[in-house]
Amino acid sequence: MNDFRNYQGGYFKTVLSPEQSGGEMAVLDLVLPKGAEPPPHLHEKEDESFYILEGIVDFYINGKLTRIAAGDFLFAPRNVPHYFKIISETARILTIMTPGDLWNYFMEFSEPCKGDPITTPMQPRNQQELEQMAKRISARYAIRLLVPQ
Repeated sequence: MNDFRNYQGGYFKTVLSPEQSGGEMAVLDLVLPKGAEPPPHLHEKEDESFYILEGIVDFYINGKLTRIAAGDFLFAPRNVPHYFKIISETARILTIMTPGDLWNYFMEFSEPCKGDPITTPMQPRNQQELEQMAKRISARYAIRLLVPQ
C-alpha cells in the first residue's frame, strides 16, 4: 500500500497493514505539522513505537519528557499515559503499532489524498464533533483521552 491519506493537517502512508502481519502489527509513515498532536491519552490494547525520520518531537511518557530527533526511537507501552509535541514545523514519524488494530483508527479518521500530499494548518473542530470522536475512539479503539471532555 503506497497511497497517501490526509490526516490531522498532515498525511500518512501505510508501510505495513495489519492484514500483512496477521494482525500482529501495523506501521505508518506519518507526517504532521506542529499543532496536530494528540492530547494526553493511553492505549489499552496496543503498544506504540516511534522512529523519527525528520524533525524534532518532545514525547511525554508517564510524565517523563524525552526530546527525540531524526534517527531516534522511542517506545510507548500500552496502559501508560503519553502524548507528544512537535517542536519543528513538521515531523515525519515512522509509527509502529503492536498489535495492528489501531491502524483502523487512522484509516477511519483520514481520507485519500487528492494530488500530492501536503501539510496544512489544523482546522478547529466544534465541541460536538470532538465529543463524538472521543466516544468513538474510546468505544472502538480502547483509547482513553486524559483531558476533560
